Amino acid sequence: MNFLAHIYLSGNIPGLIVGNFIADYVKGNKKNAYPGLIRQGIELHRAIDDFTDHHPYTEISKQRLRPKYGKYSGVIVDVYYDHFLAANFREFSTVPLKTYAASVYSLLTDNQYIMPDKVKDFLPFMVERNWLVSYATLEGVGRALRGLSKRVNFENKMDESGEDLKLMYGAFEEDFRRF
Repeated sequence: MNFLAHIYLSGNIPGLIVGNFIADYVKGNKKNAYPGLIRQGIELHRAIDDFTDHHPYTEISKQRLRPKYGKYSGVIVDVYYDHFLAANFREFSTVPLKTYAASVYSLLTDNQYIMPDKVKDFLPFMVERNWLVSYATLEGVGRALRGLSKRVNFENKMDESGEDLKLMYGAFEEDFRRF
């Protein structure tokens, strides 16, 4: 998942961060059951996804992967872009990534009472394994992609996509920076 980008694009507004974080697990109009800022965070998440999915540079990245990964190319690109954000976080924030991640984990943990059960289930693992910081390394991205591969019910090769990032690192980084 591209949690880091979504959280980062929520600014420093706690309700937006929580809503943006849980959005993939809140389907359709179920967003209306959440209070204002959390609902707005869910809507922001959907707008970010729509913008990203239709952006020319993410399309270039996806095209590079589509022959091997098909419909999973977009998911992989999202994770790759989280890697570039994490690896270069000091360019985008005055707060170090480790400090930023710790404050996000604290906020999310404090608000888990409002989260869907699936999010409550994985949040402790996310915090324990420090996913947001781990995205900064190729090893961490590979681990995230292998984990995603296991959670998908259909045959996929996402577990191999960490190697493709290594092979075409410069091209994907250029796409990210232009995006």
